[in-house]
Amino acid sequence: MGEEKKLLVLGRRNHTEAMRVAAGLTIFGHHVRLVFMTSPVAETQENTEQAELLDLADIIPQTTVAGTELEQINSAELALAMSESHGVINL
Repeated sequence: MGEEKKLLVLGRRNHTEAMRVAAGLTIFGHHVRLVFMTSPVAETQENTEQAELLDLADIIPQTTVAGTELEQINSAELALAMSESHGVINL
């Protein structure tokens, strides 16, 4: 298998797809970090199912959106996460 990479998935436009991609990337042995942006994650059946996959993949999502139950990170922390990652996936 190839070298383990640090990947950052940004859920900007499609939170559901961001969760699916983040969980899928762990299959390849990569360390994946997921940050939701722009709005709170909608409480839908599909998002609940994807959140279960995140749990199985040991991904603890974070957010830049205030007032949610997720850990909030600020712009400096987001910039640091981006600079420390081998790649950033924007969904």
